[in-house]
Amino acid sequence: MDLSVIRELRARWPLYLMFLPIAVYFIIFAYVPMAGVVMAFKEFNYRDGIFMSPWTGLDNFQYFFSSGKAWLVTKNTILYNVVFLGAYTVFSILAAVLISEITKKWFKRTAQTFMFLPYFISWVTVSAFVYNFLNYEYGIVNRLLTHLHLEAIDIYSNTSYWYVLLPLLYVWKWVGFGSVLYLAAIVGIDQEIYEAATIDGATRFQKITKITLPLLKPTMIILILLGLGRIMRGEFDMFYQLIGNNGTLMDSTDIIDTLVFRSLVGSLDFGMASSVGFYQSVLTLVIILTVNYLVKRYEPDQALF
Repeated sequence: MDLSVIRELRARWPLYLMFLPIAVYFIIFAYVPMAGVVMAFKEFNYRDGIFMSPWTGLDNFQYFFSSGKAWLVTKNTILYNVVFLGAYTVFSILAAVLISEITKKWFKRTAQTFMFLPYFISWVTVSAFVYNFLNYEYGIVNRLLTHLHLEAIDIYSNTSYWYVLLPLLYVWKWVGFGSVLYLAAIVGIDQEIYEAATIDGATRFQKITKITLPLLKPTMIILILLGLGRIMRGEFDMFYQLIGNNGTLMDSTDIIDTLVFRSLVGSLDFGMASSVGFYQSVLTLVIILTVNYLVKRYEPDQALF
């Protein structure tokens, strides 16, 4: 072992000791299970197990791409997650800036609490609320519309409503968490910059647009890059709880994760499910490397690596 490494370990051993449980966790739960990727190239059976099952080469991938679902679920996964990430970023920054401008501490704390509360509500509970509010026959909204002699809406038979409803629900649930991250970055901005701007006669709006937002750019880039790491990992719990197995909405709301889940539950096809997961991971890696390369080319200091 290099002497410089030994000296580094001796000098900073408390930090490495604190990091050890995290390293062990990721090795056990993230890296060791990666060996199971071989199932994507095998015809799995319980008798032979993961590593002794017969090889099938690319047959599982061929079945996935020939099924006609590959392009559909890939398109849905990417488009939905791009919309989610964009809306989440915009509204999180907006909420953080508005909260930072509130002068009354009690009102600021109350607003933060109510914004953060949806983060702790499960998608199972959200789906129950949506169903009881928007159900065609006895939902609260449709009863009100009927009482007002207006036409009731049937969201579970019309795909157009979900293009708006899903992003709204995503932002409602996650904007409180995102605003905390951006608010922490705002708090870290040197207050002397704002004081100098005040002396120069800058208005509150000018301080936000000329100081706050530009200084939030590094945080925004990092969070977007991290968000892109999940762009192929759709919000499975949200889609499955809100949509379920509704065949009418399937083509418009089916994502890679729900397809994998149904292939496992419906047919116990572990090989096809593993091949789809492998395909999903490779696409995610390509997207991250591409975006990080572009960021590194134009903003070298903001790239992840």
